[in-house]
Amino acid sequence: MIPWLHPTTLIFPDPATALKEPDGLLAVGGDLSPERLLAAYKQGIFPWFNPDDPILWWSPDPRCVLIPEKIHISRSMRKQINKGDYHITFDTAFADVIHACASVREASGTWISADMQAAYIALHQQGIAHSVEVWSENQLIGGLYGLGIGKLFFGESMFSLQTNASKIAFIALTQQLEQWGYPLIDCQIHNNHLQSLGASNIPREEFLRYINQYIDVVTDHSWRFDTHTKKLGI
Repeated sequence: MIPWLHPTTLIFPDPATALKEPDGLLAVGGDLSPERLLAAYKQGIFPWFNPDDPILWWSPDPRCVLIPEKIHISRSMRKQINKGDYHITFDTAFADVIHACASVREASGTWISADMQAAYIALHQQGIAHSVEVWSENQLIGGLYGLGIGKLFFGESMFSLQTNASKIAFIALTQQLEQWGYPLIDCQIHNNHLQSLGASNIPREEFLRYINQYIDVVTDHSWRFDTHTKKLGI
């Protein structure tokens, strides 16, 4: 039996009790309030569900992560980056980014429902959720969004309207987080796109050790790119 979350408390089951099949399914129900979402991420748990279904909460094992200094930039990506016909920003168009992430997945079905978008926009307004935008001639061509909690970044989704624009966003984010001393980016579930950038799987137990060590670290940086990072260090 998958436990249902109590509607008025923020308590989650122990991630170790998550199902093996489907991998990581932990609990059902609750809501998408900022308080519940923050409580979930602080325990290595995230929501992922179809718009017409109850809210499902996950903590998969293994967990896909990327160590910032291990970012992989292919030769072809370096060539595209060196063209420099774009610019990159933090947190200038969060709502546009999350809407675009939902739109590009609409044909195949998206978990980024209107309720999910509203929930993460609320987290952005609280300074917890952040976006990276890639622009070309003042047009938004790619980006990503996720949560910065303590000294960890929890990636959620990315999009490209031009080839490799989301990769440029991710590389810029990763290099900036490395400069700020972030040890890890949570990528949730493995896919080939993330693997090509250097992401890999670690046991959930190891991921939760990162959570315990870094989730409550106080940071004092503003979410702006350093000049050298905007050039992607290449």
